[in-house]
Amino acid sequence: MKSYSILEINEVLKGVILGGTNQTITAPEQLEIASDTEISFIGSTKYEKLWAASNACVAVVNEDISIEPGENRAFIKVKNADLAMCQVLELFAPDMPEFEVDLHPTSVVDNTASIGNGAKIGAGCYVGPGVVIGENTVLYPNVTILDQSTIGKNSIIWSGTVIRERCHIGNDCIIHPNATIGADGFGFRPCPEKGLVKIPQIGNVVIGNNVEIGANTCVDRGKFSSTVLGDGCKIDNLVQIGHNSKLGRFCIMAGNSGLAGSVTLGNGVIIGGSASIKDHTTIGDGATVGAGSGVTGDIPAGKTMLGYPAVEARDALKQWAILKRMVNDSKSKS
Repeated sequence: MKSYSILEINEVLKGVILGGTNQTITAPEQLEIASDTEISFIGSTKYEKLWAASNACVAVVNEDISIEPGENRAFIKVKNADLAMCQVLELFAPDMPEFEVDLHPTSVVDNTASIGNGAKIGAGCYVGPGVVIGENTVLYPNVTILDQSTIGKNSIIWSGTVIRERCHIGNDCIIHPNATIGADGFGFRPCPEKGLVKIPQIGNVVIGNNVEIGANTCVDRGKFSSTVLGDGCKIDNLVQIGHNSKLGRFCIMAGNSGLAGSVTLGNGVIIGGSASIKDHTTIGDGATVGAGSGVTGDIPAGKTMLGYPAVEARDALKQWAILKRMVNDSKSKS
């Protein structure tokens, strides 16, 4: 089990220690349930009230902290406690699952595939013809990479993931279990003779660098060209990204949200959980769509939208306030 002194942790954080403790720190934990050998975090002044009842021996705090740590307890003051928390979690993170051999004997790797130095391929994986896997990339057991697809350097592909033919994934990406990259887009047209005719989906998916895709998420291939996820995008579990959608850099999509086909997101767009975006919609740079909202039209850059159908946040809040008053008035009259 990993453990550190407060001085060893502060060597990484480079903060200012207020108070002191002789406890060896054995783990990070949230304030309410931390033990006296654990470190916690106060990322906002509204959580300061929880410190007195917490057993944590150390808390990483912002520079504007207004309370004292107390006897045999300490604060590490930093500019941003949330970012510092990431560094502490990295210190205590358990080791990743290990590979006894770089290429497991039960894996199937086509002889035309190119495997970079330091790459690891787990049990039951399939790597098809013409696939290129970059240096130090890891395929955990039972990953499928189909023909002519490429994965860059230092990426991690977790078990059950399927990357279909001709799709391209950048460097330093993480794809969590059972994600599907490059399934057919949902395209059908009515036909008098056959009922519904499937529209062939002949495009692919192109994913940039430093992208993370959550478990059971689907990114569909383009009908004509590519579905694109820009550098730094972070996609949660159970997200649907429809065919020919284009995501700019550093977009965030929370769980159960979905993009219909040919949606365009600018840079830094945030899509809340369970939000749905109509096809052929464009959302500008830095816009936010609140959880559960339904977007039916284009959104200018920087706007925050709420509701179903989604409207500007201030208008939605006014509508909800009026509706609440009407309900209360109705109850008072009945």
